[in-house]
Amino acid sequence: MEREMAVATPRLTTGNPLALLVEEIKAMDIDAFINTAIMVAIAATVLAKLTMINHSIGRGWTAEEMAIRIPIDNWDLYNDILSNHPVQTKAVTSATVYTIGDVIAQRSEGSKMGELDRPRILRSLLAGLIGHGPLSHFWYERSEGVFTDVLHLTAWWSFVPKIVVDQTTWGPIWNNSYILLLGLMKRESLSTIWGDVKRTTIPLIVSGLKLWPLAHCITYGLIPVENRENRLLWVDMVEILWVTILATSAAGAHVTTTEEKTD
Repeated sequence: MEREMAVATPRLTTGNPLALLVEEIKAMDIDAFINTAIMVAIAATVLAKLTMINHSIGRGWTAEEMAIRIPIDNWDLYNDILSNHPVQTKAVTSATVYTIGDVIAQRSEGSKMGELDRPRILRSLLAGLIGHGPLSHFWYERSEGVFTDVLHLTAWWSFVPKIVVDQTTWGPIWNNSYILLLGLMKRESLSTIWGDVKRTTIPLIVSGLKLWPLAHCITYGLIPVENRENRLLWVDMVEILWVTILATSAAGAHVTTTEEKTD
């Protein structure tokens, strides 16, 4: 009995704290450790960047002053960068959102921390970086130009046709572009990608109609045209929820296609 206890709990046989720590690390799921370490490192870096924006002039500030100034100064800095580098800024913003959305999607699908598919997360990040961010920039710029300069729709109710056009053109185009980008990054055949597109197009349009018309009342109705550079920031905030739906649909379509090929 004593021998069994010694075998089952080898960590209790040594009083060396470092050895105990090593044993605990060895007992951890290595994938869970890596995924957690990556997320903690990213979160710590972002938090440090946000809170250290006024480190050179903030000495002696009270907690209340810091709570007020840090968000305002970060917002001003973001808008300065956005003004000087709009496409790159929107690309990085969308990449961040698509990464968060895919992680949430995998967790909602039942994946534990150690089971998160890092290549899948990377593909979503790249889809936001090279796809959604740059394409959205040009969509919002060009569509606003058409409504304002060509159609001369500037009345308060003009947000309604903008939403209709958005949902019937840009929405399906981007959803299918996302499926296409993921398929290409996974080096799937065009027939497989096309099958995924056909399976997800209508369901994603239906899902989008439950979310985006209301969200775009703010995008096109409340955010002034002169501040339209910030429209994508609002859209990306909503995208965290939408990417969860999009990534789950993309993964489900791929599984269905694979099963049909197997049958």
